Amino acid sequence: MGAQQRQGQLEGKVALITGGASGMGLATAERFTAEGAAVVIADLNRDAGEAAVQALGDRSRFTVCDVSDEADVAAAVDLAVGSFGRIDIVFNNAGIGGAFGPVTELEVEHWDATFAVLVRGVFLGIKHGARAMIEQGDGGSIINTASVAGLGGGAGPQAYSAAKAAVVNLTVTTAAELAPHGIRVNAICPGVIFTPLMHSGDEADAEQMIEELQPLPRRGEAADIAGAALWLAGPDSGFVSGEAIKVDGALLAAGPRIFGRLRNTRNLHRAVGMAHGTTGKPASVRRL
Repeated sequence: MGAQQRQGQLEGKVALITGGASGMGLATAERFTAEGAAVVIADLNRDAGEAAVQALGDRSRFTVCDVSDEADVAAAVDLAVGSFGRIDIVFNNAGIGGAFGPVTELEVEHWDATFAVLVRGVFLGIKHGARAMIEQGDGGSIINTASVAGLGGGAGPQAYSAAKAAVVNLTVTTAAELAPHGIRVNAICPGVIFTPLMHSGDEADAEQMIEELQPLPRRGEAADIAGAALWLAGPDSGFVSGEAIKVDGALLAAGPRIFGRLRNTRNLHRAVGMAHGTTGKPASVRRL
């Protein structure tokens, strides 16, 4: 008898991944499909999303999604259920760099836009994902992308850090609320992960920052987050809920003190604006 083919950890499962067209989201979509899951990618970047599902194959779908828009998030959940019959995993991963600059100069609309994506987007993913899972009646796993910036000072701009702290707290509170339905809710707190959102095209400068700050002597990759997400989505973490798991190469343990300390962040307090990540929208910057 020939050797039996290994069954994937997520065989028969269906996952929705927001911000799944690039970076950590795309790496997770690739890992999930390799482990047997069907995947819906929800992303604001149409070109990248369509390219992603073309590469992933028949067990994937794409929908344009602004995670701050409730109708878009609800439609993404409906697409998963309508295409594959159910939804087992929601990875609320979509993110932007958001508002930056001195707190005395920040534009209130940039602050609100940061929270709309990073916090309201997670709330909406939990809300509509949990509704579908409750209706199914057999539980599920919700995973939220937080950040080490949400666990202490010095690891990110004010708006981003405050928003990610809110994600950690939302994770804990909804884990307790949804536990009776068999729905687990956890967060991943990445450190410096080498993605387009992180390095913004300046890879050499990003490499130098990692070397200066991070105790573990290699850069964090999107695949590291995908591995953590796979564990939280799969059966081996079946009794884990309400956790915020750091995936940061011991960055937070060493005390990051990133902003203002490194050469490439000192100018951030000489400008104010909004960074939109990999959405395709250009950053807005006003020099002080």
